[in-house]
Amino acid sequence: MCKRLIIPLDQMNKQEKQYWLVVFPSSLGWFAILGEKDRIKELAFGRPSARAAKKALTPGLLAQARPLSRKPPLVRRLQAYAKGASRDDFRDIKLDLGQLSVFQRQVLEECRKIPFGTTLKYGQLAARAGSHNAYRAVGNCMAGNRIPIIIPCHRVVSSSGGLGSYSAPGGMRMKKRLLSIENPALGKAF
Repeated sequence: MCKRLIIPLDQMNKQEKQYWLVVFPSSLGWFAILGEKDRIKELAFGRPSARAAKKALTPGLLAQARPLSRKPPLVRRLQAYAKGASRDDFRDIKLDLGQLSVFQRQVLEECRKIPFGTTLKYGQLAARAGSHNAYRAVGNCMAGNRIPIIIPCHRVVSSSGGLGSYSAPGGMRMKKRLLSIENPALGKAF
C-alpha cells in the first residue's frame, strides 16, 4: 500500500518562488516592477507614490519579493520612454505570463508586435491571435494586462474609432498620453 505524502502548508510556503522588486519615479508617475530571475511578472505605473505603486501589485507575490540592491537597465529605459526621449518597444524584455490560457498568451504576444507609435483595433488583434470574432475577449485580456507599457495594451483601440478603455490610473487620459508620447499625431487624433 502506498502512503500519501502530505506536506503541511507552512512547509509548502518555504518552497515559494523568490521575486525581486524595484520601485522608481518617472514622468508618468511611480513605477513598481516585480520579477523573478530575468523575467518580469508584473508592472504598475502612473501611481502618486512608491507605496501606491507597490500596493498595485498582487499582494501574495509582493509578500515574497525582496528589493533589488541596484536598479536594472530597464528602469532607465522606462524613465526615458516616459519622458518621450526613447522609441523603445521593450520587445527584448522577457516576461513571465503565469497561468494564462493559450488564447490570452497569444493575444499578449500579438499585442507586443504592434509597432511603436501605431495602433491596432480590438478586432484586428483578435484576428491576429487566431480568433476573428473574439474582440470582447481581447478587451478583457487587455484590461487584465499585468505588464502594461512592456505589453503595449494602450496601442489597442476601439473599432468605432475611439480610444476604447484603459485600466491604468488616469484611464483614457493616460492612454492618450502614452499614444502622444509615441506619436503626437495619435494623441491629437483621439
